[in-house]
Amino acid sequence: MFSAEKRNDTFKGIIFVAIFAFAAIAIAQIGAVKALQLSPLIIGIVLGIIYANTLRHHIPSQWGPGITFSGKTLLRLAIVLYGFRITLTQLMDVGLEGLVVSILMVSTTFLLGSYIGIKFFGMDKDLAFLTAAGSSVCGAAAVLATEPVVKGEDYKSAIAVSTVVLYGTIAMFLYPILYKAGIFHMDAKTMGIFIGGTVHEVAQVVATGAGIAGPGSEMGNSAVLVKMTRVVLIAPLLLVLGFYLAKTTKVTSGEKAKVGVPLFVLGFLAMIIVNSYIPISKEIIGVINSVDTFLLTMAMTALGMGTYIEKFKTSGAAPIYVAGIMFVWLLVGGYFITKGVVAIL
Repeated sequence: MFSAEKRNDTFKGIIFVAIFAFAAIAIAQIGAVKALQLSPLIIGIVLGIIYANTLRHHIPSQWGPGITFSGKTLLRLAIVLYGFRITLTQLMDVGLEGLVVSILMVSTTFLLGSYIGIKFFGMDKDLAFLTAAGSSVCGAAAVLATEPVVKGEDYKSAIAVSTVVLYGTIAMFLYPILYKAGIFHMDAKTMGIFIGGTVHEVAQVVATGAGIAGPGSEMGNSAVLVKMTRVVLIAPLLLVLGFYLAKTTKVTSGEKAKVGVPLFVLGFLAMIIVNSYIPISKEIIGVINSVDTFLLTMAMTALGMGTYIEKFKTSGAAPIYVAGIMFVWLLVGGYFITKGVVAIL
């Protein structure tokens, strides 16, 4: 990929993806788009898919390794840097109720989605795990983090992300409607825990909390903190998933299944610790987070560039149905789990 004869083409591929990522970030800042709470990551994958299905034959194939590098290696770096968005103090502020709700919702939703997807809808394991990760943990970022562990094809990650966009957007509008209609009987903090424990994307959590109680409210702050707890749970989830895949994946005779610990997951946890105990100015953290957003957008864009519409046909509507079942579980099951946990603790 970076050999003397291929280096220039690889860098051109990386720069090509970067241009798309810049465009995605710029589009995300447009007033109408910003009002919809669409993150650059989502816009990036859409731009990538549009390119893949219109212009990809007009771009030199030698740039391919650079696009792959953006979607694989830069992705791992971005997940590591994501740790600078979280501190151990923030996680402690969630309280035991928020932690328990997060653990229960992540574990039950992931198991439910994986089992139903594989057993009842005939989805392959890669797609089922990616779809389940998107709904159970933290949306598109979770799909990106899970992809290197399951080693799925790019289009499968794109499908999983599309379910996050669909049902996360529905949640942004549905939760405020149900709350204001008096269907959700919760105080502000409990409702915040419910939102943070069940809504897909971080941006969607922010929008949902603001849609009910306004920006900066107790409900909104509680929701974001609980959501950060779910984000952190991607690390143990991937460790367990990696162990499971290593033990269940068929290997050739004479070989032993390797139980690997994804280094980027350990790096993610390490950056949380660094961010918690080493004094770093807000300005530097802001720069790191901006770089991280850009790298994540590049990774999503590269993922979209490897996604061809004809591949979606092989999966059919199964991922939409499975994600829909998980959405109902998050909404209904999450409501009763949150109420029960808060009442007990």
